[in-house]
Amino acid sequence: MKKAKVAKKTVKAAKTARKRREWTKADLKELKDHSKARTPVVKIAKLTKRTVGALRQKALHLGLGLGHRR
Repeated sequence: MKKAKVAKKTVKAAKTARKRREWTKADLKELKDHSKARTPVVKIAKLTKRTVGALRQKALHLGLGLGHRR
């Protein structure tokens, strides 16, 4: 007879609490400057300590293009 497989419980990694950071006027100016300079989004994300998705969403809301592929 074959043994039945026992389902193992998976241990999930503890998620870090996410905290929203508001966009300041300085943050918006920096984003606009990077947009004009056509800085790659990954580089902007590292400089501003924000995610690529957050940067793209804010740029979309402001009507800015981001990245080098425009």
